[in-house]
Amino acid sequence: MSVREVSLPDRFLGGRSLMMGGAVGGLVLVLATFAGLAMGPEQARHTMFSYLVAFAYWGGISMASVLLLMIFHAFGAKWMVVLRRPLEAMATSVALFALLFIPIILGMKQLYVWVDPSAHAELGREALKVLEHKARYLNQPFFIARTAFYFLALIFVSARLFGWSTKQDESGALELTRRQRVLGTGALPFMALIFTFAGVDWLMTLNPLWFSTIFGVYYFAGSFVSVFSLLAIVAYRARGKNQFGDYVNVEHIHNVGKLMLSFTAFWGYIAFSQFMLIWIANLPEEIPFFMVRFKPAWVPLGVILIFGQFFIPFGALLSRSLKRDPRKLSVVALFILAVHYVDIYWLIVPTLSPDSVAFHWTNLTAFLGIGLLAIAFVVWRLRGRFPIPVKDPYLVDSLRYRQP
Repeated sequence: MSVREVSLPDRFLGGRSLMMGGAVGGLVLVLATFAGLAMGPEQARHTMFSYLVAFAYWGGISMASVLLLMIFHAFGAKWMVVLRRPLEAMATSVALFALLFIPIILGMKQLYVWVDPSAHAELGREALKVLEHKARYLNQPFFIARTAFYFLALIFVSARLFGWSTKQDESGALELTRRQRVLGTGALPFMALIFTFAGVDWLMTLNPLWFSTIFGVYYFAGSFVSVFSLLAIVAYRARGKNQFGDYVNVEHIHNVGKLMLSFTAFWGYIAFSQFMLIWIANLPEEIPFFMVRFKPAWVPLGVILIFGQFFIPFGALLSRSLKRDPRKLSVVALFILAVHYVDIYWLIVPTLSPDSVAFHWTNLTAFLGIGLLAIAFVVWRLRGRFPIPVKDPYLVDSLRYRQP
């Protein structure tokens, strides 16, 4: 088989209604979310926490897409070439999330107690002294500078990889493949550290007196399995004229399913490791995180995570036939994405409401608003470009890929 023997697609020009509808609907819902800021201090705090939950969910998937794309380049993976273009577009959405982080900067005082420790005398004198000691790291200018650095690095890498890949569609230059692999390999360790530190800065510092050296990996693990789940759904749904799904065969789907299984197990391992190490040490500065989440109101969500984020998808994905059925795999993927939201909610909201689950209407508007904006952005990046890398030197290997 050669490229000439394959009926290659034209440029993707569809998705206009999805792009426009997502952009308008997302903007309206995000603005509706911020209406909660005008409803009093308590409602304003709920609004900001709802926004942070939605941002951490969709932003984590975006950052994980960058890392996954780099991993594929670093390992020289040929089988996934036909899956690469939507992943590249998902990775470039980090530019959108850089803009969406601005409301978090403006609302930092409502999210992070370390911004103004003097306003939280209930913490006690000892806790305030600890926060004073951590002020060299936990201060607004340094927090904003670190976040700016994270996004600049992520935007640079994702834009270069996407730009080189789409440029190769025109020129066919093999040098562009080499550049992608060099950048993917060389920058991968730094991007992994950025993901970890971003998780620590944005989420773990909600509880500045608590710390876990494995927290960033925990956030990464949940986001990573969500990327594979999203790929499984998109590969199943994106079928038709000039869409990449028509070039994805059952062998590609099987591989995606195996990676979903692998990272479901990885998330379970990291989650248990974090819990076990903290619980067995029983240190006063570490266990409050879990003590809050063991309160009666939060126990049901913990049970949902144990079974929904690990046991149920792990058991389902052990089935070879399920992993080779795009429709069934997309159902499992949708379930994983739904439970991942519970995971992010469980990480963040107990800081605001330790005694009740406290679901707020802005949770829904923020989640849908940011999600629709992200989808619209990705469709925009795909429009006018080939749905698969038509001149990638390994496209034929990907098209004829079979399980070893």
